[in-house]
Amino acid sequence: KYAENMYYFSELALTLNAPENGTAPTDSRRRPDQRLMENGRWDEANAEKQRLEEKQRLPRKRREAEAARATEDGTPCDPYKPLWFERRKDPVTQELAHVYKGGYWESKEKQDWSLCPDIF
Repeated sequence: KYAENMYYFSELALTLNAPENGTAPTDSRRRPDQRLMENGRWDEANAEKQRLEEKQRLPRKRREAEAARATEDGTPCDPYKPLWFERRKDPVTQELAHVYKGGYWESKEKQDWSLCPDIF
């Protein structure tokens, strides 16, 4: 019903990006560029996307520079580690995979997102 007004998306597709209260500040549903796009503000969305990408590139460049310095100096350097996942070998496929290590649901229950980086 009313598919022509919903770009022929299914009900599921239309609700996948619906905001949800209490999620982590890093939840992709909070992306400001995406919200602008969904509201038809294309030029603003594109500018915001560029800003977000640059904001996220800077920490990566700093980590890469620190790793390069550590390699030259022979000092240890901790690589980036995801907050709620760890990279492990899958026992069945023997492939490296990111496996949930816990913490998200506890943080959500407490509404304590202090460990989350500011990515938006």
